[in-house]
Amino acid sequence: MATHLFRENAPRDPDAALAQLPVLDLAPFLRREDGALAQLAEAIRLACEATGFFYIRNHGVPDELIHNAFAQSRRFHALPLAEKQKIPQDAHNIGYLPINASMQRHSTVHQATKPNQNESYFVTHDRGPDHPDVINGTPLRGGNYWPADLPGFREGVMAYFNALNALGQQLVPAFALALGMPADWLDDDFADENNAKLRMLHYPPTRIEDNDFGTGPHTDNSFLTILARDSVPGLAIRLPTGEWLAPPVLPGTFLVNIGNILRRMSNDRFLSTPHGVIVDGETDRYAMAYFHSPNVDRVIRVASSCVDTGNPAKYDPVPYRELITEYSKANYFHQDGFGQGEIRHRYK
Repeated sequence: MATHLFRENAPRDPDAALAQLPVLDLAPFLRREDGALAQLAEAIRLACEATGFFYIRNHGVPDELIHNAFAQSRRFHALPLAEKQKIPQDAHNIGYLPINASMQRHSTVHQATKPNQNESYFVTHDRGPDHPDVINGTPLRGGNYWPADLPGFREGVMAYFNALNALGQQLVPAFALALGMPADWLDDDFADENNAKLRMLHYPPTRIEDNDFGTGPHTDNSFLTILARDSVPGLAIRLPTGEWLAPPVLPGTFLVNIGNILRRMSNDRFLSTPHGVIVDGETDRYAMAYFHSPNVDRVIRVASSCVDTGNPAKYDPVPYRELITEYSKANYFHQDGFGQGEIRHRYK
């Protein structure tokens, strides 16, 4: 059964396992106190080398903004299916993705045989119809789709998206330092509307038969992910020991994990940790995953600080656009070539 993966491999000492997920206080950093950037970078480095997951508190995103975004997500997912299907996810990976329309086929941490039992609504930078990339149909640089007759929805969702994007941009120099590079090493990678997506997730209770998940075990294809969750449990992460830990919701925090792009930049020094979701019981679960990544036209390369004569670069420089396209074609049913073709940049 699918639950065996999480339950039969639960840590023997959950408190000790949870201690591997530090809570980083961003207040000194956001106040720009002397030495705070270097201290945060060192804490991030240790967390990324240990598990790739950590909490952040005093992050500067108001509670009311978060609560309103959850309320807007529930409003959207309560719409009739026919209304949601009027804004289907497009080739830019923006819009509505229904239940059973994705599968973690790109993952090598789990052999997916069943679609994911969640529905999602994706938004990005709110590019208008007169934006050059929208006019030109630039791949992966499209605009958003908005449901009709939901007053205040667009405003509430974009307020949250913009706050998370600002937070992600503020954290970029700390990650550059954590890699052992200058604080401005990543600045150009994230310039000119970085690639950012907000995924508003709704999980009904998981119908478990065999190899079923709300979201199958996988690693994220982002630079970093900032996750907000409601009180309904379901998330599990795989510790380096192979044990699966259910990280609790800590009030006033976001749960952060790094993705395959940062792992690639670190030459595998940082961990892009597998995680998945099973929702037990009878209560629906809601979560908001915000993915912060470089501009799609930038080339993802290994940091020079992470290589030497005894540890050469494991990855060639690759345009981020290519990595996104490969991942999407492997995981999303609506993308042409789903599950087909050579997987050249696959991650463990």
